[in-house]
Amino acid sequence: MKTENQRGWLFVLPVLLLVAFNALIPLMTVVNYSVQETFGNNQFFWHGLGWFEDILRSERFHAALGRQLFFTFTILAIEIPLGVIIALAMPRKGFWVPVCLVLMALPMLIPWNVVGSMWNIFTLPEIGLLGYFLNDVLGVNYDMTQQPVAAWITIIVMDVWHWTSLVVLLAYAGLVSIPDAYYQAAKIDGASNWSVFRYIQLPKMKRVLTIAILLRFMDSFNIYTEPFTLTGGGPGNSTTLLSIDLVKIALGQFDLGPAAAMSLIYFAITLAVSWLFYTLMTKDEQ
Repeated sequence: MKTENQRGWLFVLPVLLLVAFNALIPLMTVVNYSVQETFGNNQFFWHGLGWFEDILRSERFHAALGRQLFFTFTILAIEIPLGVIIALAMPRKGFWVPVCLVLMALPMLIPWNVVGSMWNIFTLPEIGLLGYFLNDVLGVNYDMTQQPVAAWITIIVMDVWHWTSLVVLLAYAGLVSIPDAYYQAAKIDGASNWSVFRYIQLPKMKRVLTIAILLRFMDSFNIYTEPFTLTGGGPGNSTTLLSIDLVKIALGQFDLGPAAAMSLIYFAITLAVSWLFYTLMTKDEQ
C-alpha cells in the first residue's frame, strides 16, 4: 500500500503559525475587552455579557446593521449579474483578450483609500468633473455632501466601478475552461443562446461564482476605507455603515468594551451569512 508523503506541510507550517499568532492574540484581546469594563490606568472590572446585551438592544446598532445589509445586498445584486454579462461579452481569442483582461484588472490595483479620495474629488459639485457635469450641464441637483440619496448612489457606483472587475475575471476564467465540444453539441442540437447559457455556461461557472459571491459579500460587508474617505458616514449618519460606526465607538468614543462586543457580533454575522451562502450554493453538489 502506497503511503502519502506529508512533509510538504513543513513548508507551510511557519506561515500557519505566523497567521495563527497574528490572529489569535488580537482575537483573545477583543474577547477580553468584551467582558470587562475599564476606567483607565489598565484597571479592568468584570462586566460579563452586559456589553453584548447593550449592543443587541441598541437602536444605533440596528440602524447601522440595516445600512450595512442594504449596501451589501445591493452590491451583490448589481455586481454579480453585471460581471457575468461583461465576461460573456469579452473575446475568447485574439489580440483583444489580454487588452480586456488588463483593463478589467486596473481598478483593483488602485489602493482603497485612493479610490475613496479619487471619487470624492470627482463628485464634489464645486471642483469635481462629475459634480460639475451633473449640476451645471445636465441641471441635476446633485450634492453627495448634503443629500443622503446622492451619497448612497455615489458609494454604490464607486464600489461597482472598483470591484465588478473581480467578478468579471472569475466568471471569464470559468467560461474559458469550458471545452469547445459542449458548444459544438449545442450548435448541432440547435440550442438558443439562452439555452447555452442556462445549461452549459452557468453550471460550469457555478463554482467560480460561489467564490465571487463569498468574496464580494465578505469584502462589502466589512468595507470601511472607501465609504469613510468618500463621505465620512454622512451626511449626518445616513451612510454610517456598521464598520464606520464600530470605528467611531472604538476610537472616537474610546468605549473599548462595547466596541469589542460589537466587533465579535460583527464577526459572527459575517461567518454565519458566509456559511449560509456557501451551503445554499453547494447544496446540489452535496
